[in-house]
Amino acid sequence: MTLKDDIERVEQESKSLHVDKDLEEKLLVELEGQRVFEKGVFAYVVAIACFCWSVFQLYATYFPINSTIVRSIHLAFAMFLAFIVYPVFKRPRFLEKVAFYDFILAILGILGASYIAFNFASLAERAGAYFTRDILIGIIFIIVLLEAGRRVIGPALSLVGIFFLVYDIFGPYFPELIAHKGVSSEKLVSHIYLTTEGIFGVPLGVSASFVFLFVLFGSLLERAGAGEYFIKLAYALLGRYVGGPAKAAVVASGLTGIVSGSSTANVVTTGVFTIPLMKKAGFPPEKAGAIEVAASTNGQLMPPVMGAAAFIIAEFLGLSYLKIVISAAIPAVVSYMGLLYIVHLEAKKLGLKGEDPSKLPPRLKTFLSGLHYFIPVIYLLHVLVVLRHSPSSACFSAIWLLMVIMLIQHPVNKLIRKEKVDFHDFFMGLYDIFHGMVLGARNMIPIALATAIAGIVVGSITLTGIGQVFVEVIDSISRGNILLVLVFTAFVSLILGMGLPTTANYIIVSSLAAPVILQLSADNGFLIPAIAAHLFVFYFGILADDTPPVGIAAYAAASIARANPIKTGIQGFVYDMRTAILPFAFFFNHALLLVASVDEFDPARVKFISNPFEIFFVFMSCLMGMLTFASAVQGYFLTRLNILQRIFLLFASSLFFIPNIWHRVFQFATPHLCFVLAFIIVLFIFMSQKRLSFSFRKAEKTLD
Repeated sequence: MTLKDDIERVEQESKSLHVDKDLEEKLLVELEGQRVFEKGVFAYVVAIACFCWSVFQLYATYFPINSTIVRSIHLAFAMFLAFIVYPVFKRPRFLEKVAFYDFILAILGILGASYIAFNFASLAERAGAYFTRDILIGIIFIIVLLEAGRRVIGPALSLVGIFFLVYDIFGPYFPELIAHKGVSSEKLVSHIYLTTEGIFGVPLGVSASFVFLFVLFGSLLERAGAGEYFIKLAYALLGRYVGGPAKAAVVASGLTGIVSGSSTANVVTTGVFTIPLMKKAGFPPEKAGAIEVAASTNGQLMPPVMGAAAFIIAEFLGLSYLKIVISAAIPAVVSYMGLLYIVHLEAKKLGLKGEDPSKLPPRLKTFLSGLHYFIPVIYLLHVLVVLRHSPSSACFSAIWLLMVIMLIQHPVNKLIRKEKVDFHDFFMGLYDIFHGMVLGARNMIPIALATAIAGIVVGSITLTGIGQVFVEVIDSISRGNILLVLVFTAFVSLILGMGLPTTANYIIVSSLAAPVILQLSADNGFLIPAIAAHLFVFYFGILADDTPPVGIAAYAAASIARANPIKTGIQGFVYDMRTAILPFAFFFNHALLLVASVDEFDPARVKFISNPFEIFFVFMSCLMGMLTFASAVQGYFLTRLNILQRIFLLFASSLFFIPNIWHRVFQFATPHLCFVLAFIIVLFIFMSQKRLSFSFRKAEKTLD
């Protein structure tokens, strides 16, 4: 069989696996309330503005420009598109056309954001002695920015921003526990708008310098066909096994999550295909939606992008991006493997079988049909990890490599089929590149606005010192109990994260909650690395995406599965309990983050584990801990578990996850000894269940 025949066969057998792009776009429009301009002048205006934004970001990466100016222009594009693409209310009559007040707000947004760029030199000269004009423009722009955030992201983040602004001005009138002297409106506006401590601070800087490029890379990869390929590949590899379609959903969401910056977008991208397949395989609608939600939510934890938060964590802690990725790798991978195991247990409980292999695409041929999609991803990781280039430089070069692949993939496919190649084939590649650049810019609107509004929160915290007040509040409630500190901080992170996109979510919870963990841990004799505290609040902030009643990703999955969104969210959170246990585990056991030691005077400075055998041991301990915990929570191993077996598995899980705590209690309990003891417990339960399972099968045969 020739290569041409192989490709045609794969395409023929994959027709049923085609992702409905129209449904995907419709769901995103319904969830985000966007206007879709299929034709007319606004279709060109939006497309050209998005394309120009992408070109500007690529230009600013290759030809370095002052970072504050880049942030200013970056936000100006986002403000213009926000008011043109997103209506004032998500109702049909507002979606139909752009109103005159949308134009006015779009112009005010552009002028307010670009004012910093065009007056950069003069503002720097009169720092601290600003004109009345500067303050007035700042007040107007802050109001317009909050309205843009309300339209694009929803009311949650804008309300948080308004609360902090009110707190800044009316601090003396708040309860004594959280009261402060208050600041003048002039000082507040100058701090928030005219300096790099607020709107144009580090979060927006990361959005403009790193995040845009990675989102653009992901959008181009999706446009090239990689998203659909990942789904087909996962289905071809795992479809034949027990719960195969659900396992394929987990793997596809994990691969998509590597370059995705949104749990909801991940759900919509993969869910339109995987959720119907799971339902067809026998999963109830709520469980099918919940599996997709859990998989897509965890995509935000996957390096190298981590929902765009990896770059912000690196900036906040002053660590290299590579160190953040290394620390986050084991928990993220183990979390996904744990979800695969949960899917397997659910399928076993439901008595489901795998898909008929004859109905699946051929594995090897499916893999080879899209092998070129891995080239830019592998190249990106190589430049980041091996060559140690900056994230922006690495992604910039990977984008150009991907563009070359997109340009030639249509002609090459025709050449393989021995068909005639013409200019139209190259034009299709150019059109895909243009479309991908437009899509990348549209996807950046929520992220740019989220980081800008989150800058208001960060600026307010630095201006009033509310962070220290927050430390005192949690300390007084927990009474110094470190476990209560963690539980309360996790709860606060879940509450703050509801309804917020990944980046804003992390910025807010880390600004408030991470310092609480670090300070109170040190006060109670726990020396922990700063990366552990930041990942702790990041994990729980991300879990808010499927936490009722605001879990947006759960609503997206429920709409596809035709299921109850609250039930879907609750079930998704139950599946994500395995993820929720990880932050507690790596808080007490830093080895799970591959941290060997912490600087006593600077917790951001850490030394990493470098021994390959020790790294492998840490990975296996974490994986075994995750699997035993998942079995205990699901109440199923080979067969259903009784209460005593579940308790023993939870105990074994603690031995795998936090052997250092047991070593503190019992000096002889070294990590290796804890691993052996936990393994013996698991093996004993396995053998007892194996015997019970054999007895059931024997009884069934006797009855037959």
